[in-house]
Amino acid sequence: MDGTNRANIKIGSRVLVVKKEHQRTGQLTEGIVKRILTNSQNHHRGIKVMLEDNVVGRVQQIK
Repeated sequence: MDGTNRANIKIGSRVLVVKKEHQRTGQLTEGIVKRILTNSQNHHRGIKVMLEDNVVGRVQQIK
């Protein structure tokens, strides 16, 4: 599923995110959504979330 649409992301969802420091390399981090940080319904680079281990990144893929 697409990580640019906020409606696709729910708290507790397993997702792949790219952290800000890994945007150039595209390295993905897997985790479970704890909080959704982006307020708008869509974001072209991905909805920003906080994972359960407090990692913050933009959703690239929803598992």
